[in-house]
Amino acid sequence: MPKAYWINAVRSVRDADRVAAYVELAGPAILEGGGRFLSRGMPARVFEAGVDQRTVIIEFPSADQAVATYESPAYQRALEALGDGAERDLRIVEAVE
Repeated sequence: MPKAYWINAVRSVRDADRVAAYVELAGPAILEGGGRFLSRGMPARVFEAGVDQRTVIIEFPSADQAVATYESPAYQRALEALGDGAERDLRIVEAVE
């Protein structure tokens, strides 16, 4: 089973306090689910139709484990804390074997 990558791009922040509450809960939930943070922050450069927005890349042992983490009660609590505090684009993609 190939590894998978959880890629989260933050399009806009509406409420920094809600984002901070999300981060406090989401980090431990992701680590507990087997995730490993590979990159967080603004892009060094963007090209073509790229958007200059904060991006987080997290590696998981499999797509199933990434999805299970997203659906876990701990991560769902983080999402509840975030509410409408940010607009995000989140996707899970499998690695090429």
